[in-house]
Amino acid sequence: MLEIDRRVRPAWLEIGQWVAADGWPLRHFRVSPAPGCAPRGNLLFQTGRADFIEKYIEVFDHLRRQGWSIEGFDWRGQGGSGRILDDSRAGHMPPYARLVDDFRAFCEEWLQRTPGAHVLIGHSMGAHLALRLLVERMPQVDGAVLVSPMLGLNTGLLWEKAGRMIARLLCRIGWAEEPAWSEDSNKGSGHRQRNLTHSAERYQDELWWRAHDPLLDVGPPTWGWLRDSWESIAGLFLPSVLERVDTPILMLCADHDRLVVASAITLAARRLPDARIAHYPDAAHEVLREIDALRSRALADIDSFLNAIGGSA
Repeated sequence: MLEIDRRVRPAWLEIGQWVAADGWPLRHFRVSPAPGCAPRGNLLFQTGRADFIEKYIEVFDHLRRQGWSIEGFDWRGQGGSGRILDDSRAGHMPPYARLVDDFRAFCEEWLQRTPGAHVLIGHSMGAHLALRLLVERMPQVDGAVLVSPMLGLNTGLLWEKAGRMIARLLCRIGWAEEPAWSEDSNKGSGHRQRNLTHSAERYQDELWWRAHDPLLDVGPPTWGWLRDSWESIAGLFLPSVLERVDTPILMLCADHDRLVVASAITLAARRLPDARIAHYPDAAHEVLREIDALRSRALADIDSFLNAIGGSA
């Protein structure tokens, strides 16, 4: 695997702005195929909660060397796409319907102006929203890769049904914009890193970006985000919802994920008409930012899926 400086924005990573229908500016990125690579198609890559574009520079470099063009944007409320609350570190998001609308509008424009194959790639919350887009809008894409899709939340709040009830109650009494837990509770224990990746180096890369660019630094989620997330997840699992998606889908599942519920990913894969699932029993949540052995396997699985859509590199 080629080495790349994960703490530098490379010249091939074009950062710009895409303006949503209501005038909200979203930080957008574009990556073209590497020189000498025959163009194979287009990937729309969306990150997870509290993520930002720079966390995936290494992944983008791999994909561009396979001949893919890649685009995406920071979700509204995080990264370089502004904040919903005055507190810039608050992990608060707009309602999921608003995020789906942003995704839909960008996707429609992307499909119209880019020739060739089109594939959605999403991580965690980004994968959840990609699945919602497929369910609700049925965009004419050729495939989707859902990495650790957020189809259930491991929060430590008893079980999911109880967590939903607690979040609803606290939002009703005015806590929707309050953080759901203290950031200090994870400091010094390595707890957050163990949840995300076994790669200490890649975890430190994320902390470096957060320290050097305050725009990228977001804290724990709010109760409002938890409530909205649980409600959105419940909507996907209603009868006959997942069954309407006929897009070919590859799902990557970390079997012992501490942030999302692995069994929910397996259940969704069974209900989706054209989905297959790749299991990673030794990986943490951020499969694409894991130690090299795990990350290489995940990228190989994605390459195989993409090869069937856009032809071999």
